[in-house]
Amino acid sequence: MERVVDADTYEVATAGGRARVRLLGVDAPEADQPFGPEATALVGALLRRQYVWVQVRGRDLYGRHLAAVRLRPAAFSPAGPVALDSVLVVRGWAWAYEPDRATARRLAEQQLAQRTGRGLWQCPQPIEPRLWRGLDTETKRRNRGGCPRLQASR
Repeated sequence: MERVVDADTYEVATAGGRARVRLLGVDAPEADQPFGPEATALVGALLRRQYVWVQVRGRDLYGRHLAAVRLRPAAFSPAGPVALDSVLVVRGWAWAYEPDRATARRLAEQQLAQRTGRGLWQCPQPIEPRLWRGLDTETKRRNRGGCPRLQASR
């Protein structure tokens, strides 16, 4: 792993140089969103100077490689590699997200994180990144620290 751009986007070293990878299975808070810096820091700590398994499954509209990322067994468990998307969801730093189909296992992990108030689930109604990206600058500024508070439209 070369660089963590944010909690679900990374730059990885390849035989041909460098590639930008978008993690499949989750949608993590944006860098300017509540809990975005914490989620990014967690991923940075997990991946610091580590080799990871990256299985590319396509490209997105921005040209990033869509991929599953697995942590080396020694990083977590002697049982085998651990899915990074699972770690993020269980710890409450990302939403379970599969554009084409719901992944039952990730949804169950998200429900556990919600019930136990982990990470972004400390907030009663965290704003999903896909909605956050569409907010105006003033609304984002008001909601940067802590739990978001969207005001009703007038």
